[in-house]
Amino acid sequence: MNSKTDFTAKDWGKILKKHTEANFLQSPSYAKMNELLGEKILTEDFGENNHALMIIRDAKRGRYMEIPCGPLLDWDKKDDLKKIFARIKEIAKAEKCVFVRLRPQLDMTSSNMKILAGLGLSESPMHLAAEHTVMIDLTNSEEQLLANMRRQTRYEVRRADKLGIKVICDNSEEIFKEFHRVQAETAKRQGFVPPNSKTLMAEREAFGENARIYVAETAEGEKIAYGLIIRDGYEGDYYEAASTELNRKLPGAYALLWQAMQDLKKDGFKRFNLWGIAPPGQPNHRYAGVTTFKTGFGGSVVEYVPAHDMVISRMGYLKDLVVEKARKKRRHL
Repeated sequence: MNSKTDFTAKDWGKILKKHTEANFLQSPSYAKMNELLGEKILTEDFGENNHALMIIRDAKRGRYMEIPCGPLLDWDKKDDLKKIFARIKEIAKAEKCVFVRLRPQLDMTSSNMKILAGLGLSESPMHLAAEHTVMIDLTNSEEQLLANMRRQTRYEVRRADKLGIKVICDNSEEIFKEFHRVQAETAKRQGFVPPNSKTLMAEREAFGENARIYVAETAEGEKIAYGLIIRDGYEGDYYEAASTELNRKLPGAYALLWQAMQDLKKDGFKRFNLWGIAPPGQPNHRYAGVTTFKTGFGGSVVEYVPAHDMVISRMGYLKDLVVEKARKKRRHL
């Protein structure tokens, strides 16, 4: 095991060959994005292309370490896991963190939950990355992708074409600024907290051409819907979205996702992650409104294990719990 100060695309390529489940949240580009935002980044090589990208976050409630969609490990090697998590704890203590929060790319099963519990981890009060999502298999033909859609979704995709709705794709600074403005308006209507402009611009700079804004427009050029698609490894991610009032009556978002699916497939990506739906039986969840829309595209509903915490300072962690439980209730998470 050793810490790396230079996490390269070559390193990431080797990791992806072993951990095909990985997404951009453990990538060098995501490391760069967080560095641009002033966060401290640590990467650890556990041998045999097992890996953790760790972000040190200084929040008002305390300093903590975050490992989003990681670490990427051989989860069936229990003896190795104990050594690895002892090393993670050692790093967190050295960084004076109150706790470590992680959410591995592990399916939600009782056996996987037991593995995490056996490592001394407890379920987190807050989520970390999309724990429930829709994953579309892009190795299917376009004809099969359409056939897999819900009938109403397929109808809306075809209606968009008949209405002359077009979808453009852009990476310019101007379109990111426009997206930020429209998303702020969307957030006011729908009651969620959008990323700030600094974060969006850091994503653009760090991911380059792999961070793309898709925009659905009417035949007359009126904007309907926006989507930030991030590409990395084997996966494309529908990471952020926004819309205008026109989206209530026109199928702009349907056209947008269908175009993104076609582009990702053409460029060799294996899957499309629609990034966040409501857990079953939670009609008041903040993602409840988009769940029907996303599941209509015919992918597989995936549930990962929830975020887990490794407590470093018991007193500091108890203070954090009070804040986070209140925040979770307020945001309908």
